[in-house]
Amino acid sequence: MAASPRGTQAPAVEAPVPQPEAHIPDPDSDTRAGRLSFCTKVCYGIGGVPNQVASSATAFYLQLFLLDVAQIPAAQVSLVLFGGKVTGAAADPVAGFLINRSRRTGSGRLMPWVLGCTPFIALAYFFLWFLPSFNSLRGLWYTTFYCLFQALATFFQVPYTALTMLLTPSPKERDSATAYRMTMEMAGTLMGAAVHGLIVSGAHSLHRCNDVELQGPVTVSPDATRLYSIAAAAVAVTYPVCSGLLCLGVKERPEPSDPASSQGVSFLAGLGLTVRHPPYLNLVMSFLFISAAVQVEQSYLVLFCTHASRLHDHVQSLVLTILISAVLSTPLWEWVLQRFGKKTSAIGICVMVPFAILLAAVPTAPVAYIVALVSGMSIAVSLLLPWSMLPDVVDDFQLQHQHGPGMETIFYSSYVFFTKLSGASALGISTLSLEFAGYEAGACEQAEQVVVTLKVLIGAVPTCMVLIGLCILMVGPAPKVPCQDTSHQLSLRRRTSYSLA
Repeated sequence: MAASPRGTQAPAVEAPVPQPEAHIPDPDSDTRAGRLSFCTKVCYGIGGVPNQVASSATAFYLQLFLLDVAQIPAAQVSLVLFGGKVTGAAADPVAGFLINRSRRTGSGRLMPWVLGCTPFIALAYFFLWFLPSFNSLRGLWYTTFYCLFQALATFFQVPYTALTMLLTPSPKERDSATAYRMTMEMAGTLMGAAVHGLIVSGAHSLHRCNDVELQGPVTVSPDATRLYSIAAAAVAVTYPVCSGLLCLGVKERPEPSDPASSQGVSFLAGLGLTVRHPPYLNLVMSFLFISAAVQVEQSYLVLFCTHASRLHDHVQSLVLTILISAVLSTPLWEWVLQRFGKKTSAIGICVMVPFAILLAAVPTAPVAYIVALVSGMSIAVSLLLPWSMLPDVVDDFQLQHQHGPGMETIFYSSYVFFTKLSGASALGISTLSLEFAGYEAGACEQAEQVVVTLKVLIGAVPTCMVLIGLCILMVGPAPKVPCQDTSHQLSLRRRTSYSLA
């Protein structure tokens, strides 16, 4: 008996219902999603301006202020500079540890640290340039506020630089954002030296020494203290302004995962892993010498022009020439870096070597301006290169070790720690050499031994440091730049398991 059409019958093989295909992310789409807008890059760059404005003013003028205005002995100035730099260096791992254990807030994990440090660092910077009425404890005064300023600047800079890894997963976009940051920071360096230098130029006029016959220290005029206070206030106000623009224009990439679900390594364990990573160790060792050379060159340029040559009237113009050259050459070095590679770009650092020796041997105005122009170009690449290589080192480490999230802050904080420590040692020892040479604080004329010492510090010392650093960088291992697929895998890992805790 035939079954009716509606009767029970053997189940027919039905066509499979189309299932939604699993979404396979496309590296190209991820790259497009990771692109940063022009406004974001500019606001991110602006966030680094205040620290560079303050660092520029202190690098070029703090030593001169302590010696000739505050009239502190060179040995105490050495302690001030060394203590401040060491405090800033010691604050880096502390900042990395505390940020490592902080919880994400509505504005992110790193941004609250930047905003929280802003008012305190502005106050510390202002009092660093304030001349107290007492004389006996001035060394302690400036040591305290310089240490406080360096520590707060570190708690500002570490989360700000680590923010690079949270802007985008694309290495190319990170390099572009780094170039924007470096360009804005170089502009901030230029602004700091220009504004501070123009305001305080009246405190170091030549008639200050021409009006006296004594060769000993000259009494500091009230105008000098007032000018330095005005300059300090002008620089300090950049902190709240630029931090506000950074907060408005840059947002940390949202991470949907629960921080408790991702297990990151502890800070101390992560620090032990980073210092054993060969590309990172090579990067740190090379720029220990290169960054120290740049700091010595900056710190002693003004003193060299004032006491070791007849370039006193050209100090402000030389400083601005160096910084303008650095600012304008930063985009050029970014193109060279993308076109020829990062190790090849490092050759540009050694361009300053023969010219630094030439300035010490022939301290004339034409030579000084040529040296300033070339030195600015070398300083630009020396500042741009490590911050462009560090994200590649982080990616190379994550691919090899698979330790998950939380390593970016450790890499950035430990790198700044080592470079600051090298700068502290170089500045402390070099300033102490002025004491041994017989430097007299506040004097209009210095002994011949002091002049020779300044020539060595401006020529031979940076030259040796740069050459040693470049040799280490060239012969050491380089990180492998991740390909597009690998970069996409790192992006997925950050999206699904990123946590600094």
